[in-house]
Amino acid sequence: MGEYDNFISDNTLPMTTISVPIYPAQEKFIKQLVKSGMAANKAHAVRLGIDALARDTTFASLQHSLQEAKSGKVLYGNPRELIKKF
Repeated sequence: MGEYDNFISDNTLPMTTISVPIYPAQEKFIKQLVKSGMAANKAHAVRLGIDALARDTTFASLQHSLQEAKSGKVLYGNPRELIKKF
């Protein structure tokens, strides 16, 4: 887990409340998560989804970076010296 994962899941931080319209199928899924015990309540289910999206976004960014490195789009050396070249 990266630093962002720790931040997004840090339950010691104060929370804010938002109101978000959702589709009936989304509400059904949230209720299933609660009923199954995967989430403590509806709000927890939504937070789990946000955390999962944050991890997926971070993973996709890393995958993109790896692909760029594999295709040679990476610079090696002293950053100060590299900046002088540009």
